[in-house]
Amino acid sequence: MKSVFTAVTLLALGALMLSAQKPPTPEEAKAFQEIVNTTTVEARVAAVDNFVKAFPKSEYRSFAMTMAAEAYEAGGNPTKAIVYYQQALEANPKDYNAMLMLAAETARTTREFDLDKEEKLAKAEKYAKDGMALIPGAIKPNPQATDAQWEALKKDDLARGHEALGLIAAARKKYDVAASEYKTATETSSQPQPATFIRMGAAYTDSGKPDQAIAALDKVLAMPNLPDAYKKVAQSEKDRAEKAKTAKQ
Repeated sequence: MKSVFTAVTLLALGALMLSAQKPPTPEEAKAFQEIVNTTTVEARVAAVDNFVKAFPKSEYRSFAMTMAAEAYEAGGNPTKAIVYYQQALEANPKDYNAMLMLAAETARTTREFDLDKEEKLAKAEKYAKDGMALIPGAIKPNPQATDAQWEALKKDDLARGHEALGLIAAARKKYDVAASEYKTATETSSQPQPATFIRMGAAYTDSGKPDQAIAALDKVLAMPNLPDAYKKVAQSEKDRAEKAKTAKQ
C-alpha cells in the first residue's frame, strides 16, 4: 500500500503546508510523518485517528482524514472511505477533493434496489457539482508550480467531477448522459484513464450506440503498457458492443 500512495501523499502534504494559514508545529509535522510512514490500512487509519485526537483544532485535520479515506479506498472498503471523506468535509467545508470523492464513492456504492437510491444519488450529484464549482477559483497551493501545471491539475480535478457525474447517471440508467460525462472527462483530463474509456464504452453500448462504444474501447486496447486487468475488461466490453451491433443489423 505504501508504494501506491505515499509519494502522492508527500507531494500533497507539501502543497497543503504551503497553502495553510500557518505552518504545522513540529509536533504536527512529526505526527504527519508517522501517518506517511505507515504501510497498512489499519496502521494508517490508527495514525490518522491519533493525529485528530492529539490536534483537534489543527488546520490539517481535513487532510489527515482524507489520508485515512484514501487508505480505506485503496483497501477496498468504500463504506469506511465515505465516512472519513465526510469527516474531512466537515473539517473543511471547501475541501472540493472530498466532495468529488464522496460523489464518486456514493455513486459506486448505491445499488439499484436501495430504498433511498435517489436520495443518495441526488446527494452525490450535489457533491460533484459543488466541488466542481470551487475548482476554477481555487488558489495555487504551491508557488513553485507553474501556472500551466496548476491549470492542468485543475482540469484533471474537473475531469474527476465529470466522471463522478457519469457514474451517477449510469446508476440512474441514463446511459446517454453517462457516456457524455465520461467523454467530457477524457477530453478534459491531461492524462485520461483507461477505466474512464471503458466506462464510456459500456455506457455507449447500453445507450444503443455500439459503434461509439467500439471506438472508445479500441482507444483503451491501443494504449501502451496497458495492464492485463484493464485489457481483459476492455476486450470483454468490446465483445459485448460488437454483439449489440450485430443484433441491430
